[in-house]
Amino acid sequence: MLRKVLTLAGIIGVLHAEAQEVKKIFHDDSTNPVHKYLPDITVVGRNSKSDYQQMPEVVGTSIYAGKKNALIVLDNVQGNVVTNNMRQVLAKVPGVHIWESDPSGIQIGIAARGLSPNRSWEFNIRQNGYDIAADPFGYPEAYYNPQLQAVQRIEVVRGQGSLQYGPQFGGLVNYILRNGSEINKKFEFETQQTVGSNALFNSYNAIGGKTGKWHYYTFFDHRNGDGWRNNSRYYTNAGFGTATYYFSPKFSLTAEVMRSHIRSQQPGGLTDNQVQDNPTQSLRSRNWFDITWTTPALIANYQVNEYTKWNTKLFATMGDRNSVGFLQSILTADSINAATREYNNRVVNIDQYRNYGLESRIITNYHLGKMENTFSGGIRLYTGTTWRRADGKGTTGTDYDVSVTGNYPRDVEFDSKNAAVFAENIFRVTSRLLIIPGIRYEWLEGTASGRNGYAAGGAEILLQNISRSRSFLLAGIGAEYHVSGTTELYGNITQAYRPIQFANLQAPPTTDVVDQDLKDSKGYNIDLGYRGKIKNYLQFDVSVYYLQYNNRIGTITVSGTPSYRLITNVGGSTSKGIESYVEFNPWRAFTKSTKGDIILFGSYGYTHARYGNDHKDASTKGKKVENAPEHIFRGGISAGYKNVLLTTQVSYVGETFSDANNTVTPTANGNTGLIPSYTITDLTLTCKFSKGLNVKAGVNNLFDEKYFTRRAGGYPGPGALPGDGRTFFVSVGAKF
Repeated sequence: MLRKVLTLAGIIGVLHAEAQEVKKIFHDDSTNPVHKYLPDITVVGRNSKSDYQQMPEVVGTSIYAGKKNALIVLDNVQGNVVTNNMRQVLAKVPGVHIWESDPSGIQIGIAARGLSPNRSWEFNIRQNGYDIAADPFGYPEAYYNPQLQAVQRIEVVRGQGSLQYGPQFGGLVNYILRNGSEINKKFEFETQQTVGSNALFNSYNAIGGKTGKWHYYTFFDHRNGDGWRNNSRYYTNAGFGTATYYFSPKFSLTAEVMRSHIRSQQPGGLTDNQVQDNPTQSLRSRNWFDITWTTPALIANYQVNEYTKWNTKLFATMGDRNSVGFLQSILTADSINAATREYNNRVVNIDQYRNYGLESRIITNYHLGKMENTFSGGIRLYTGTTWRRADGKGTTGTDYDVSVTGNYPRDVEFDSKNAAVFAENIFRVTSRLLIIPGIRYEWLEGTASGRNGYAAGGAEILLQNISRSRSFLLAGIGAEYHVSGTTELYGNITQAYRPIQFANLQAPPTTDVVDQDLKDSKGYNIDLGYRGKIKNYLQFDVSVYYLQYNNRIGTITVSGTPSYRLITNVGGSTSKGIESYVEFNPWRAFTKSTKGDIILFGSYGYTHARYGNDHKDASTKGKKVENAPEHIFRGGISAGYKNVLLTTQVSYVGETFSDANNTVTPTANGNTGLIPSYTITDLTLTCKFSKGLNVKAGVNNLFDEKYFTRRAGGYPGPGALPGDGRTFFVSVGAKF
């Protein structure tokens, strides 16, 4: 049987062309053939209208068989990628909860299955296959995300991805940057210029080419705007360069580096009444955020033989995160002090991240009897250091300025080390049935040292002498059964973990105690689904899941003389639900014309997330998990003729709580309370005049819905953080 994923209309290039070896064996000359599947192929063209695909069984040195996954092709996304509008980019990935509180698109916050979207820290966030978070073990917040203008595709993997990628419950999000791999001439220039509401301007410019044994690509992206809310100006500058040298047809070496600098003004939070009255208002004009991120990497690829390939990545993350602002409750005015005739001093926080890692993987096909199987294995080495200086006495000024008076009260260093080895195998039991077991062994060490403040008499308050070293084994097993050549049943059960965070090693010794038996959070994901394609007009992926999240870390009060707060494992939570996606093209189903298109799509996620009855915090026993809306639906229709496509998308997100106590009535400061449901409609028009010229325009939040997705107790609020109202953009692109 032929198993193929094929979308072709003006080829960019083959993204994936790997899976099983092509092979047919016949017992006789007539009636009883033994079928073998051809390699999975995904060919995506710049003129294709499809932005969603399933990952093949094998891509590079990674196994995706049996896993819940999705591939998003950015060229074909009908939405505003300039400001990283993730509700449009991930519209067809069911159940993704998105925080939409950053109008610049700088801070992406996504989650699924009842987990927190806080800077995507429940996902393993990668770029070109390597880590880009602040520290994936002790502080996994993704302060930097690549600008989506520069991204070719996004790989999303749930559940069983924890065996290949390590610490996460939510899964993997891997941004694959443009590298010009489709360019076959010595020099090519590409440009995309965008303008929009609130003084939005974006300029993406790239050059690339191929000459002899060299292939190169580089781009520079600039974006700036005033923001939809007052006091929300921003700018971003990012440059990327990659060069590959082919020593032979089998061996290549790639060197690449991304450097990004971002500065944004933070408008702060609002009360609920203020959101309803005027969500564009801001009561904070002196809050600023600045990020510089550099991610160099050296990548070796070697095709050992027809069956075996090897990949090694040596990478680093060098990040600086600076913030300055007045972070008191929104009920406290940031006004000029009558006595000093100046503003009050702001607070300055500075982090530096210096992380280095190596990952080496190999994949090979081998035979057991007549069936060809696939083995993938690898190792990982990592070391990271976070230097945090916090609560500094900043200036009384209004512009970005991180100078301080005196010392930082908090001056701490966190170190993490990791070594891991993993292995997965596809056993092709029959031509239809695949079994995919896997294991991962982890060794982790986390330490914290330094000053956590000053006592009333001026003496230093030193961190408790805390070091955590541990090792453990994760295991999982998945399966696929090919119902037909293009549809399959899949399922897996896989253990996952989330390491002890740096914040849990930073307890003030005057009030808090860290449990000496504090453990990493551990649990497992279960997936069971049915997915595939029917001819060229229907694709779908419908599944159920179960996520058990044990040993959540929290704080409880221990009575005694004196009483104290204990940072410990407080219990577990359970999430279960449905993740479904369907896309139907009635034009292709009922007509033979190739000039038009009508695409109907819908993704729906249902999440039932509850804290367990074993929770040590009595106030949260059996309560709903915060930031976990039960219903998320995104759907729409795309209608096109020839090279013009108009897309209308509707996004509905149900209500959710902002705290584990399930507080309904909002507090006066807006920090806590119910987050109401909301519905957003977006409109996008795309015109592709030729291979080298395109125009895209759109209106986001067409009906100007007032809504917010997040309440903050501190940075960047505090208070409710509104999403953007109605905005528009126009983008023109050309290639020469």
